[in-house]
Amino acid sequence: MRLDYFIANATALSRRDAKKAISSGLVKIEGRTCRKAGTQVMPETGITLEGQSLSLPVERYLMLHKPEGVISATKDSRQPTVMDLLPAEIRRGLHIAGRLDADTTGLLLLTTDGQWSHRITSPRVNCPKTYRVTLMEPMDADAIAQLEQGVLLHDEPRPTRPASVCQLSERVIDLSISEGRYHQVKRMLAAVGNHVNGLHRWRIGSVVLDPALAPGQYRELTCEEISGLA
Repeated sequence: MRLDYFIANATALSRRDAKKAISSGLVKIEGRTCRKAGTQVMPETGITLEGQSLSLPVERYLMLHKPEGVISATKDSRQPTVMDLLPAEIRRGLHIAGRLDADTTGLLLLTTDGQWSHRITSPRVNCPKTYRVTLMEPMDADAIAQLEQGVLLHDEPRPTRPASVCQLSERVIDLSISEGRYHQVKRMLAAVGNHVNGLHRWRIGSVVLDPALAPGQYRELTCEEISGLA
């Protein structure tokens, strides 16, 4: 990677300020001053800025219990976002791997690892997401069969992938889907003549929302959780 890119990612400097530091002779590579921002370096290369050793930050992986009324965005001028729930010092570089609607609660994954999040969100990868759905009307066997076969959503050219349904009570189901279409769960239930009163995601792939996390709380993923979604 370029030296200026390394500096910017290893510090709080912008790429522009990193270039200025390099051209000013403040950066050394393996003990030798380097003034060329485009110099190619490796993550393990010995690089210092004003005498301080630098290293790239390790990738971060978090789970967060999203509360209702908070939007899945990195920033918004009008509404609170999930990033507002995190300390300022750990927000840098994080993005959301699979968003939730403002009125939907539950499991959100945040990471700095773009390839890892792509494996979770890509429609080409079968990574099921499981939702606890509270319904307005009782769920009957015919509606369950339709969901498990795939339903055609309004203004969509093709049906959804087959879903998995576990009926917990007359008006509560667990619904597992492996797509991420716009408002998909709500539209799927509307397609079978029902209405979603409450929606809570509690599982993504093999990762289950930690029951110890209250709404708004977060924790780092374990190594097993990270590798389970790799």
